Amino acid sequence: MNQRQLFLQHVAQTSDAPLALEIARAEGLFLYDAHGKAWLDLIAGIGVSCLGHRHPRVVAAAKHQLDKYLHTMVYGEFILSPQVQLAKRITDHLPEPLDSVYFVNSGTEATEGAMKLAKRYTGRPEIIACRKAYHGSTQGAASLMYPKDFTQAYHPLLPGIRHIEYNCDWCLQQITDRTAAVVVETIQAEWGIRAPRGNYLSKLRRRCTEVGALLILDEIQTGYGRTGSLWAFEQYDIVPDILLLAKGMGGGMPIGAFVAARGVMQTLSHHPVLGHITTFGGHPVSCAAALATLQTLLESDLMAQVAEKEMLFRKLLVHPAIVEVRSAGLMMAVELPDFDFVRAVIKICLERGVLTDWFLFNSHSLRIAPPLVIEEAHIRLACKVLVNAIDEVSQMQRVGTDFL
Repeated sequence: MNQRQLFLQHVAQTSDAPLALEIARAEGLFLYDAHGKAWLDLIAGIGVSCLGHRHPRVVAAAKHQLDKYLHTMVYGEFILSPQVQLAKRITDHLPEPLDSVYFVNSGTEATEGAMKLAKRYTGRPEIIACRKAYHGSTQGAASLMYPKDFTQAYHPLLPGIRHIEYNCDWCLQQITDRTAAVVVETIQAEWGIRAPRGNYLSKLRRRCTEVGALLILDEIQTGYGRTGSLWAFEQYDIVPDILLLAKGMGGGMPIGAFVAARGVMQTLSHHPVLGHITTFGGHPVSCAAALATLQTLLESDLMAQVAEKEMLFRKLLVHPAIVEVRSAGLMMAVELPDFDFVRAVIKICLERGVLTDWFLFNSHSLRIAPPLVIEEAHIRLACKVLVNAIDEVSQMQRVGTDFL
């Protein structure tokens, strides 16, 4: 049996139509199959490879740590230099009072930990989330998801979850003294890149403070320079009580974190002890890679280049079939007429060596979130392929050709 057959037979599937690209290696902006065919990666593993694939500093840091030690003990028991140095570096670049980091393996786990922390600290039963937001797929994180398309088959999920509309000012009155926390993406990603309007986030922050609820900002996709600043919330003059991190954090290695004030975080350590534990969270190799990723972002001008690269994408992505282009730095949604149109464009782009995708709650938009290291020539190449594909599908649609 070949690799494809073995993949389909023995690797658990998450859909009945996986992309099934057989990747032999990856470098910089490109993925390669065993025959040398290359794909320009416009989605960076859904926002993960912010420095591109196998960035030299990330690889070197991981290799250096491999020669020292791997797993030693469950998280929080031993003093491990990669964890300590990474936590210090992260908190150095966060406003007060965010000074305590709990490392986990993924964004979903960061959400789970933050939900427990909010309930433990406030003693309240209710958590509020926004509709059309995605915070993870485990049962707790999935309970935050609405509509229920992706969760209905697994009900009942957690009780005590309420949903409000993002960018809805009057909905904020639903946050009360029963609310432990409000979990919100600084910029809604899976709804197809929806930024906060006006001073919505400031009003949300103020309402949470008024009723004593914690504000949990999910920067799992928006963090690590994706929107042009290290954290997207820096652009909105607010500070969360708990911050969720993952995806771009490890430069390609699995890691996540939730960050809070030390006084808040310490409630997980008593009554009962071991209030939240993880075996592999903060793995030394992942932490070493994450530290190299953060240092590279801070020491380079990659974040400063984001706005210019965003403008170039927007300038080049022009076609009558494009309904709208929404963007927050190098996180973009190109809205097209419908899902069939999107699928056809994705298929043509794959054939021509460009990898793009769609969104969970916005299937009629193309996802563009390339590594931050993308250069002008690659942006021009990508946009040419995208626009040509959109044009071909438009023409097929006009003459009634089946384009799927």
